[in-house]
Amino acid sequence: MSEPIRIQPKQGPLPGQGTSAAPKAAASGSAFAKTLEQVQKLTFSNHAQKRLEARNINISDEGLKRLSQAVDKADRRGGKESLVLMDDMSFIVNVKDRMVITALDAQSRGEGVFTQIDSVVFADPGSSMKSDQENQAAASGQKSFSS
Repeated sequence: MSEPIRIQPKQGPLPGQGTSAAPKAAASGSAFAKTLEQVQKLTFSNHAQKRLEARNINISDEGLKRLSQAVDKADRRGGKESLVLMDDMSFIVNVKDRMVITALDAQSRGEGVFTQIDSVVFADPGSSMKSDQENQAAASGQKSFSS
């Protein structure tokens, strides 16, 4: 015969684990919180981090947002391993894991041949502004049209 199921009473936070400020920041609806949320969805492999440092590639917050949105586009279209082209930089991204595998700038592209990718996505400069407008329209119940 099996033992009865016992339900544990709900416990509050453990000692030393106060409430996090992150939910408050996200709830505030600030632009920074939205950007942070999008950026947190994207990770960089150890290899990619080393390449960024070695090649002195710096990505702004706006660049991270554009890169994240490009990965979103690849995901919607079924991409698995994508080449994301942004300005003079290129990124190989594992779309499912949302992980940047490597990063290249114009000087480190070698022959310019990329293998084992199934899609190419352009991270256009205007795409983040257009996406923000679409998100605002969706939140207000308006329809947004894009070309």
